[in-house]
Order: sequence, then structure tokens, then C-alpha cells
Amino acid sequence: MLNDCLHWGSLLMVALLFGGMLLFSAGFAAFLFRYLPPEDARALIRKAFPLFYVFVMYSSGLAMVMSWWLDPLSAAALAFVMLTALAARQVLMPAINRATDSANRKSFLWLHGFSVMVTLGHIVLSALVLVHLAQ
Repeated sequence: MLNDCLHWGSLLMVALLFGGMLLFSAGFAAFLFRYLPPEDARALIRKAFPLFYVFVMYSSGLAMVMSWWLDPLSAAALAFVMLTALAARQVLMPAINRATDSANRKSFLWLHGFSVMVTLGHIVLSALVLVHLAQ
């Protein structure tokens, strides 16, 4: 009974993680840049990203804990997502903001591209875990 609860709980948390990341990155950000002036969209994105990373850290962390005893491979993948989201929030995001503030376009483009790849990696990894847990 407990194993079933942990399995379904971790499956639902990974589904929330996957859907939340996909919605934020492909939906919310695109929506802002389409309907707001660029400066307003940038300011709002800058305020939203710290919360996005907190969401990724907590949901992947909770899913990791719930899947730890049942599926160590999934738990390890979720731990990777959690830890790299922490690094992105604490190191990468401030570096992107500094590059933006100092008008260092080359650094901004490189750092932003790297952050996009990290987020895509998180989305793909969470999708793989979701499929694995659903089988």
C-alpha cells in the first residue's frame, strides 16, 4: 500500500514538474514577449525566474524523496535536476543578470543559451523519468 502511494505520488510530482517547466518556458515566457513591450517583459521574466527555479527544486526534490526506495535511478535523475536547478538559480541566473546590466551582449548570449540548454535538459530528463515511472 505504501509503495503504491509513493509510486503514484512520485509519478504525479514528476508530471507536475514536467508540465510546469514546459508551460513556463514555452508558454509564459513566449506570451510575455509577445504581448508586453520588451523592457516590461524582461523585467517580469527577471522577477519570475527565481520562483521558477524554486518550483523546479521543490517539485523535483519531493519527487526524488518519494521515488527513492522504489526507483533509485529515477531518484538520481531527479536529484540531478534539483541540484542543477539550484546551481542555475544561484550562479547562472545572477551571471546572466550581470551580463545584461553591463550590456555585455556576448556573455549574455552565451549564458542565456546555456540556461536554455539546462532547462531543456531538465524537461527531457523529467519526461524520461515520467515515462519510466508510468510503465
